[in-house]
Amino acid sequence: MSVIKPEQSGAEPTLYRVIGDDGVIDQATAPDLGRDDYLALYKTMSLVRAIDGRMITLQRQGRISFYGAATGQEGAIIGSGYALEDTDWVAPALRESGVALLRGFTLADYVNQLFGSDEDIQRGRQMPCHYGHKDMRYLTLSSVIANQLPHAVGLALAARIKGESTIALAHMGDGATSEGDFHTSLEFAARLKAPVLFFCQNNQWAISTGWNKQTAAKSIAIKARGYGMDGYRVDGNDVLASYAVTKHVVDQIRETGRPAFIEALTYRVGAHSTSDDPSRYRDESITEQWKLRDPIARMRKALDVLGWWSNAEEEAMQADYTARIKAEVIRGEAVPRPTPQSLFEDVYAEKPRHLIEQEQELLKWLT
Repeated sequence: MSVIKPEQSGAEPTLYRVIGDDGVIDQATAPDLGRDDYLALYKTMSLVRAIDGRMITLQRQGRISFYGAATGQEGAIIGSGYALEDTDWVAPALRESGVALLRGFTLADYVNQLFGSDEDIQRGRQMPCHYGHKDMRYLTLSSVIANQLPHAVGLALAARIKGESTIALAHMGDGATSEGDFHTSLEFAARLKAPVLFFCQNNQWAISTGWNKQTAAKSIAIKARGYGMDGYRVDGNDVLASYAVTKHVVDQIRETGRPAFIEALTYRVGAHSTSDDPSRYRDESITEQWKLRDPIARMRKALDVLGWWSNAEEEAMQADYTARIKAEVIRGEAVPRPTPQSLFEDVYAEKPRHLIEQEQELLKWLT
């Protein structure tokens, strides 16, 4: 594999790639992965796409209240998540649910959270699409832009103090780089040598604000140099390249203890969320051009060139995903919602008097 280099001041931005538009893999840049890894990457990206399509339909039908899809960005998401160890922490933004799936979050967990049912591990206390699981070291995300970045620095510092080789991966969008938490987090991470990787999915739109309206810099990755850390730039629609660069940087962080930054250039093909209409603020002809760079289609081409996937296998996989998702939706939608009493649970080992009184008052009001 060729040397992966950080961005340099004054130089034109570079973009690390592995899979060509024709599906041919550049062996000089390809990561050291085998057939099983290639298929795992492809199948997980495809699962995320299948889930997103079904959940958007559910939201449009009024069966869930909110959803943010990852359409077009699956390569950056799954590639970065695949490079981690189970002991690493993930501090996600909005679209990294695929990383949770990689780490063991089940389809049942996923659906339960969207419905906020009594089987939801968060007991319906978060809005849909805001997953979290402590045992999987996947931080519950927040809709407040960039506030997960200081948390990731804290998790990384805690791991260092405990003498662990753990790192924290903080995902963000390009809009997060315009927030104060971004600058604070990079400054603290560099100054305190926190083993944290800041991974920016530059999908070029912070809701309705284009990324080039947020900065005068030639790339987002180059900003890392201002904080004394290396910044890398990768083709986020190339899952193998996203994995390769993330794995390289993660290994460096474990060795040196120094933080680093990656910008994955991609594009938000769909809306920011189900509350958004992108046709009102951007040229959708450009969106159509980016659809031709679809990360799943590109990986499928690579598998075809290698002879590792067939149309029959594709049809079987898609049928399996459709059936599994449908079954989980039917099951999950039938699960009762949490009771009002659940509001007073999970805070104290032994419920204090003031909560008992509040619970009694609520039950009296409800009856």
